Amino acid sequence: MSNLEMRDFLPYLLTMAAEEVSVGFQRVYRERYGMLRTDWRVLFHLGRYGAMTASEVRGRSRLHKTKVSRAVANLERLRMLSREADERDRRRETLSLTPAGMRAYDDLAREAERYDAKLWHGVTPQERDAITAHLRRLADLA
Repeated sequence: MSNLEMRDFLPYLLTMAAEEVSVGFQRVYRERYGMLRTDWRVLFHLGRYGAMTASEVRGRSRLHKTKVSRAVANLERLRMLSREADERDRRRETLSLTPAGMRAYDDLAREAERYDAKLWHGVTPQERDAITAHLRRLADLA
């Protein structure tokens, strides 16, 4: 019989930590803009990096194709995103934020910075660097 405790199992710890730290910020984008987590992630990438295709969003965000498609549809419904067909390849669309989407991005990016600072409060710079480095390494392993 295994001695493994679920509370010590790294995937469980990471999931629990992610859920706990996400809840507070999730409330902000849901209440202010009616967005879901995936909507926020797509909005973030378009706001931070500019216009791109859905495929490029998937590559940057590591989101599944279906989730990106749903988020794009929802952001378009919220009038925060527009699509423009490529003149050379009509199957290809460039996604960009509308002025309303850019305002939402600016607002949420500022709020995200405040929330991030609150989460790191009381953690030394060395601890922060170590935690960040380990999490990035784990993300690259997956």
